[in-house]
Formats: sequence, structure tokens, C-alpha cells
Amino acid sequence: MDDSPLLVGIDVGTTKVCALIADVDDAGQFRILGVGLEPSQGMRKGVVVDVEQASRSIAAAVDKAQRSAGFEIGAAFVSLAGAHVASVNSRGVVGIGGSGHGIEQDDIDRALDAAQAIAIPHGREVLHVIPRGFIVDGQEGIRQPLGMHGFRLEVEAHIITAATASVQNLTKCVEAAGVQVEAYVLNPLASAVVAPAATEKEMGVVVVDIGGGTTDLAIYIDGNVWHTTVLAVGGNHLTSDIAHGLRLPADLAEKIKIEHGAALAAEVPLHEVFAVQPFGEDNPLQVTRADLATIIEARVEEIFGLILQEVKRTGYDGLLPAGLVLTGGASQLPGIRKVASGVLNLPCRVAAPQNLHGLVDKLTGPAFSTSVGLLHWAQRESFAPPARKSKKKSRTIDLGRGMEFFKRLLP
Repeated sequence: MDDSPLLVGIDVGTTKVCALIADVDDAGQFRILGVGLEPSQGMRKGVVVDVEQASRSIAAAVDKAQRSAGFEIGAAFVSLAGAHVASVNSRGVVGIGGSGHGIEQDDIDRALDAAQAIAIPHGREVLHVIPRGFIVDGQEGIRQPLGMHGFRLEVEAHIITAATASVQNLTKCVEAAGVQVEAYVLNPLASAVVAPAATEKEMGVVVVDIGGGTTDLAIYIDGNVWHTTVLAVGGNHLTSDIAHGLRLPADLAEKIKIEHGAALAAEVPLHEVFAVQPFGEDNPLQVTRADLATIIEARVEEIFGLILQEVKRTGYDGLLPAGLVLTGGASQLPGIRKVASGVLNLPCRVAAPQNLHGLVDKLTGPAFSTSVGLLHWAQRESFAPPARKSKKKSRTIDLGRGMEFFKRLLP
């Protein structure tokens, strides 16, 4: 256990920063060693708008995680979102050399490189290249061609790009907190490791992570990601609507949303009321929960309407029998599942991280799907050869990159 790598994820959201340190127990489950939660400052709709404030929030979350774990963080997997993220599906084709050993990893890498040979606009960079499926000598539906014999290898890849400036700004904030970015992971991909079941991904499912500033969407069919996008609307828009509708300060509107909010007005008893103190009023006013739910429901319907437009635009709307898996902080609103199901005409459920041990009392809700998903990405990278963690007594973060990691730390 002493030589198992520590896994580190930093979820930099619009409303919160969550830093997690974990290792994997003998049963293969995560044991959370350190948790750092901090309200997010300097972020808007998933992107950095104030480097200094964002750096402070990240540094505070990292410090809390390090203190609770008793270990120092050197590098981490970091979440990324924002409307600047775009995706495209591409195909790469290569010829197979007559090695006699069949298709090798080098052939797969060359095919993926060929798929990346697309015109990427200036100021953008590739974030993920994810193989959707392979074709060997015209035979489709191959998931893992390694070792197969053939003369022509094709790969269908899902390529996700992001604005270079936005990535660099976030990197600057994370590094200001004393942490190197091991890799960026798009929010819906991190959430999709945790939220949907494998059978749902096989059948066809939409994973929707509704955060504070963005709604992140990933479509999985045949077990692979077919489409991803980030919509610049989220739970903060609900708070803003409440603040304007009831004429309240934003922090009070957020508190009311959490304590009394509901996404379906028809299911809220008419007699339930609560007191608020609007601007310009000397005495508190009584507001019914049904009125509050009416404000929230209009915006929630709009969010799912945008999701429906995006799903229809992809043309995959008829390939999603498993429906919708909702996660993220705003998915905790009572009644939101019924609203989603009604707008998209698909089955819907709300999902949260499962099978965690250790310091998990704060990580039980859907708001932490991305944070825990980052640990899965870290585990996948750390345990996958050749990136194995060098054996040593120290428990500082390495994440399996060996000497390459230390070279990046040198000035």
C-alpha cells in the first residue's frame, strides 16, 4: 500500500473548488485521504475572469486537502469547462506494416495521429482524442484492434478542443497554488466515469452535469463518447432569476434556492411559505414555495430545452434508449428529474458518486461527480503501463510520470 500512487483531482468550478487526494484500497475502491472545499472566486461560466482570485481559491482548497491528508500535492488532474470547448468527430487511416505480430500500439497511435490531422483554428488546442471505434480491412465495430491481423487500420476518433488562452489562464492559476497540471479532463467526461452505468453507456445515454456556471453534456453510444459540449448556463442562472424575481441579494437567493427551491411547481404544496427580506422593505415578506418553484421551473425548462436542441442537432436523438443521467449540484433540486423527462421525452435519473471510503461525509451528493471522476482518470493514467509510479518510500504525488514529471518542475 505504501507504494501505491496517490491520486489527485482538482475540480475548478464556477461555484466551488474541490481538491481530492485518494488512494485505492485492496478491494479496488477509492479511499479519500484529503478533501479541500472552497467557494470559487474569479470564475465565470467555467472560465477564469480574475487570475488572482481564482488562484487564491485553488490554493485554499489545495491547502485544506493537503492538511487533511498529511501529504503534499505535486501534480493533479484538473477539470475544464466553458463555452469555448468544442468537439468534432474525425477519421484516421494508416497502412499496417508486415511485422507478423498483427496490429501494434504504434499502429493505433499513428491512426489516432492521422485523425488529429484536421484544421484546428488558430488559438485552439487539442484537449482529448478519444477513439470511438476501429475498422480493420473494412470490418467495422472493432473496439480493440491490438494483436489483430490486417493491412488497413481506420479509427473513428472524438476530438475535443479548447481555447488556448482559457487553458493557459487556468494553468497559471493552478500553478500559482504550487501544483502542476498533470492533464486536463473535460467536465462531462469526468462526470461520465461516475454517473452512468456501463450498460447505459452501451445502450445510449446522455450524461448531463448541471453545475453553477455551465451545463456539461456528453452522449455515449456503444460504450464510447460520440458527442460532447458545454452550455454556458447553469445553477447560477436560477439564483439570478430568484434574486431578480424576489428582489433579493444574490447570496440570500442562493440560500433560498437550496433550502426551499423546487423545479416543479405542481408538486409543491400551496400552503408552504417562508420569509424573505427584499430590497427596500422594512419588514420581511411571506413568499410561497410554489411561487419560488414557478421562477425556477421556467429556467430549468429552458436549460433542458437547450439540451434537447443540442441532442437533436447531433442526430443521435433516436439512439438513446437509456435516456438521461443527471448529475451536478443543480440536479439535487426536487422535481428536476420529472421536468427533464417531460422536456426531452426520455427516461431520467439522478446519479451521485458511489463506493467511496475515507473522508466521504462531504462527497455524497451529485455535486461531486466531476471531482470523483477526476480520481478515476488519475487512476487510469497512473496504473496504465508504461506510466507506472516509481517505487519509493515517500508519499509525494508522482502520478506515474517518472522523470518526465520532475523535468517539468525544473526552471
